Amino acid sequence: MTRTHFISSVVLAVLVVLIWKSADSISQEKPAGLPGARPAIDAAQYPSLQAAIDALPASGGEIRLPAGTFEISVPLLITQEDVLIEGAGTATHIKNVNQAGQPAIVIQSPSLAENPRATRWRVQLENLRVTGNEKSGHGILARRIDEFFLHGVTVSYHGGDGVRLDNCYEDPRICDSLFTYNKACGVNLIGCHDIVVVGNQFEENLDALRCADSFNLCMTGNNLDDHLRDGVVIENTYGSVVSGNMIEECNGRAIVLDRDCYGITLSANVIAHEVQGGIDLIDAHGCAVSANTFTIVKKDALRIGPASSRITVAGNNFSSSHIGDGVDKRGESDRSAAGIVLAGTSDIAISGNLFSGLSTKAVALEGDKPAARVSFTGNLLTDVTSDVSPTP
Repeated sequence: MTRTHFISSVVLAVLVVLIWKSADSISQEKPAGLPGARPAIDAAQYPSLQAAIDALPASGGEIRLPAGTFEISVPLLITQEDVLIEGAGTATHIKNVNQAGQPAIVIQSPSLAENPRATRWRVQLENLRVTGNEKSGHGILARRIDEFFLHGVTVSYHGGDGVRLDNCYEDPRICDSLFTYNKACGVNLIGCHDIVVVGNQFEENLDALRCADSFNLCMTGNNLDDHLRDGVVIENTYGSVVSGNMIEECNGRAIVLDRDCYGITLSANVIAHEVQGGIDLIDAHGCAVSANTFTIVKKDALRIGPASSRITVAGNNFSSSHIGDGVDKRGESDRSAAGIVLAGTSDIAISGNLFSGLSTKAVALEGDKPAARVSFTGNLLTDVTSDVSPTP
């Protein structure tokens, strides 16, 4: 090799090294930071879940919970707002071992004790599982949290309610979650407004859902099964809709309206195999019961009590387990199917309903006070009798 060739080779090698180091340096440069961005908190880097929550500033942020079972004996306390706490699905399991009636998770303003009306805004729990025991308290207790959002959360085995929202007034949302085996309600809504409860499953709680002293509940597309008492209980609530739900085998009643409910629509629900009743309008006014299917409801598929009035009952089907050709799907001991009971009520329009194969009358009158101003038109009765005749 000539001297010239040797020098050229050395120069080329140096250039290759310099280019490689320059490219490596560029690849390791950090991208420009996004102004205002806050990094997510990885709870796995903290000694406890509470320590990770406490690391959030008052202005909020995101906490990512790893998979694992995390036992707690005192409630996890969330006092910040604009918070997202996200797990790794049901693999993230928060297990409350407290046996003194304490909740698993409490969400509230840090100044609530001094100011009972203090609020926090926008807290979201997502993709995790929270369990308790029969001596623990509620699963998730939120007090005065506006725009609360629960999504993809499993809440089970608590000694109180699965979820209790106490005066979470503005726009609470509960979606795509599971509430099972809680000693009280799956979900208990107290003093809430513009509520969305969509696409959830409820099984074997005492009651599935209670909504009291509230406004504008939208409960749609949920599945309720095997509750030890009632399905949906609504009290002192106005302007709501309960539609498109499957409500089966409650030991009590499927839906109850009480304490001055008004302006509520109960529509397109399947109400099946309830023990003590289907829909019970104890104290309800200006409500519509429409397009529901009441199948083999053992007692009082629809009961309208003396404190209720001005109810429309239209387009519903009250039926046994008949499947055609004179055949019932259910055996002789499980064929009971009930119709409507009017107990001293008034101003009731019953039209366009089908009553078939019932073990009770299509419409039965009860109580010392007769029902007043009842219109019974355009209904079809098959294999059933009625105390109310068609209105001329």
